[in-house]
Amino acid sequence: MNTALHRLELTRLVASSGWSKRTARRWRPGYLNAGAVAVLAILIAGFVFSMMTNWPRSFGHASPTANGEPARRAVAAADPAPASDDASLRPETVPLEAAPVDGLRILSQHWRRGGLGSNALVTFTLRNRNDYAVKDIEISCAFSRRDGSHLTDRTRIIHDTVRMRGRKRFARLHVGFVNVNADRAKCTLVAASRI
Repeated sequence: MNTALHRLELTRLVASSGWSKRTARRWRPGYLNAGAVAVLAILIAGFVFSMMTNWPRSFGHASPTANGEPARRAVAAADPAPASDDASLRPETVPLEAAPVDGLRILSQHWRRGGLGSNALVTFTLRNRNDYAVKDIEISCAFSRRDGSHLTDRTRIIHDTVRMRGRKRFARLHVGFVNVNADRAKCTLVAASRI
């Protein structure tokens, strides 16, 4: 009799909740649906993958330089300790070569709005102190409000050449679209190619 009342109450509950009788028969409390388990497994795997790939950045271990530029790395062959004192058996060390962008400097820069106020036009002078000409110069400009709070970043590659030990002025270079609240801009050099 107790079982009959239980089934009767379950039937009334199903009828009042909008479930069909067929769905109510298939559903068993205490068991998870296979689809729900698959979705849960995918979410956990995605979270673990993102934590593994972003580990240094997510806990503040990134290595930017003092002015916020990304740190540049140079690769050199390691000089292991020699097994003997014979100089001919020691491996040669490869000297570190400076990146082409290290010899470039922005001497002066300013920006203004173009178009209907949404285009950023930057004017600056580049100085190349390298013993070779450079091309494909990548710059990154950070835009901020009047109070100094950061708004947006824009990156642009300049497909032009700056001769060795020379200067070149770039006037009203379109960097990209910018927020209408932007008041200040600071451009930095990111990369360059040696010719």
